[in-house]
Amino acid sequence: MARIVFVGVADVDLLRRVVSDLVLAPSLRGGLEIVLHDEDPGHLATAEALVRALDAEAGAGAGIRTCAVRRRALLGADFVVGHLDVGGFEATLRDFEIPHRYGLRQTIGDTIGIGGIFRGLRTIPVMVELGREMAEVCPSAWLLSCTDPMAMTGWAVYEATGFERFAGVCHAVCDTHAYLADLVGRGLDEIDFLTAGLNHQSFVLRFEAGGRSLYPELDAVLEADPELERHVRVEMYRRFGHFPTQSSEHAAEYVPWFMRHAAETARLGVPVEEYLRRAGRSLHQYEETRRALSAGRPLLVRWQHQEPAAAAILAMLTGQPKEVYVNVPNRGLIGNLPEGCCVEVPALVDSGGVHPRPVGELPPQCAALNRTFLNVVELTVRAVLDGDPRHVHHAAMLDPNTAATLPLPAIEALCEEMIEAHGDLLPEAIRRTAGARS
Repeated sequence: MARIVFVGVADVDLLRRVVSDLVLAPSLRGGLEIVLHDEDPGHLATAEALVRALDAEAGAGAGIRTCAVRRRALLGADFVVGHLDVGGFEATLRDFEIPHRYGLRQTIGDTIGIGGIFRGLRTIPVMVELGREMAEVCPSAWLLSCTDPMAMTGWAVYEATGFERFAGVCHAVCDTHAYLADLVGRGLDEIDFLTAGLNHQSFVLRFEAGGRSLYPELDAVLEADPELERHVRVEMYRRFGHFPTQSSEHAAEYVPWFMRHAAETARLGVPVEEYLRRAGRSLHQYEETRRALSAGRPLLVRWQHQEPAAAAILAMLTGQPKEVYVNVPNRGLIGNLPEGCCVEVPALVDSGGVHPRPVGELPPQCAALNRTFLNVVELTVRAVLDGDPRHVHHAAMLDPNTAATLPLPAIEALCEEMIEAHGDLLPEAIRRTAGARS
């Protein structure tokens, strides 16, 4: 019997996709136990109803229970799927509304930037707590984290807890591969991909079929369609030579060239404050799921490609090797990024666990972009782990979009207002010494 614990179940779409993959797996029929944990009783009740409906629809015969106490939920776990949203929609709203008053524009705000920094400050302590609890309660379990900002939370968990059985999993790489395959009119199984870098800023280093690069085919497709050319990721590919992962709206706020220029965001169709619209859709989807459950409508999801968290779990349980892109500590995996930072690389996953694959060095221009990104990541991690609020200011001052938009006094004032607004959601050391200067 495999026991899989879900910590944080507010995102019913993610839960639905991962659980669908698990209950549809023939190898887990009659041998699966799912434990759900969330601090919000309403979310927990909805998640339980959803998982029971998916299990019944698949006929998987899974054992399903909920637990309001996280430490108790972790007992006996084989796998923990973590998706934390500390502070919920209200905190996210502050991440956008306060910077907006200073003239700082954001799109997603969950990775770096002011939004990513403060999401990290809220989330890192909870993730570290989870890692420590797992080290005590279920040390042989794997923590598969779907929590943003992944580069920050992964780095912090490894450094602060020493818990080794952690891998961040994200669909950004898979989605990018599928997008590129579709553009050049080929099946995914025809293409040899190698992608590496950082979560939400990795680069497609190899894009080949039969040993031949498909980048020339991509170039022809892009040149034939002016609409495709007007995307941030294409702009960056043209100038840096390798296609970046995630979406154009993500990519736009990791660099200094787009967000501050209204003409550029208009030309490239950058959706300013897109995350608030997505959050609104998620709230709508949550209510829609509740209505579907009440009406008894089918909810099982059958996709050609599994969610990375489910793919990793199934590979470890069945022993059938699977390549999964993971976010793990850089221990010789990418030669020109700092040791110990959390990098995104392919891994072979099998019954022996997660085996990350060294990829050598990134092209120097891609590594340079990653190192700029890592400045913000590292300083946010240090702010939390060292209890030093000066590093909150440092991270913001070195953030590409923030630095391109605001002068230093405004950045400091913005940080102070954000610290005050988020209050108890932030570590005590950050709150207690608010007002400290760099």
